[in-house]
Amino acid sequence: MTDGDNLDLLSARELHDLAVHRALRHADVKFLWDLLRELPAGEAAAGHADEATADALHLSRLIGDAIDAGEGDVAESMRPFYTDYLRRHGSSGHESSGHESSGHD
Repeated sequence: MTDGDNLDLLSARELHDLAVHRALRHADVKFLWDLLRELPAGEAAAGHADEATADALHLSRLIGDAIDAGEGDVAESMRPFYTDYLRRHGSSGHESSGHESSGHD
């Protein structure tokens, strides 16, 4: 994929919502698992080392955090993860959060 899409123009919250919605809609368990694995690093990069440690120890909390990872500085630190996923699956950012364009998986 190229950077000719509009993903870089979206807020971190919009990227999160678009990526998570796509993964849920397509039952993309691998993305959701990868999100769970990446989230502690995203929280640590955002200066939330205490949350990263707690999340590594408490999977149920991590699942909740993954659903809410579109907020604030954590979302900003996760932008590359969301844009990479959306570009690999043909999302251009033209879709609003929660909607897929036709013709792409």
